[in-house]
Amino acid sequence: QVQLVESGGGLVQPGGSLRLSCAASGSIFSINAMGWYRQAPGKERELVATITSSGSPNYADSVKGRFTISRDNAKNTVYLQMNSLKPEDTAVYYCNADLKRAIWSYPTNYWGQGTQVTVSS
Repeated sequence: QVQLVESGGGLVQPGGSLRLSCAASGSIFSINAMGWYRQAPGKERELVATITSSGSPNYADSVKGRFTISRDNAKNTVYLQMNSLKPEDTAVYYCNADLKRAIWSYPTNYWGQGTQVTVSS
């Protein structure tokens, strides 16, 4: 079965940095787009950043200039480097991948369990 496992979350002070990682494992033929989403208490889940299989990124306006998304296709892993963190960045961050399990199948979305990021003094 396909699994996405996030790591790297934690507690940091405003202005600090964190690096999130998400590794996909299991029966995978190919991975198309990957991305990061977040959900704060009382709010809907929102897109943070996505990246295509060729490495083209897309960011939410709220994180542009502060966050960087990247991927290592050989490791089926996507990263999110978060700098200049603000209290409003506090949320559970979820990894997402659009992938095919076989050459004859069509793409399906998978989600990780999430990792907590807390920015506070």
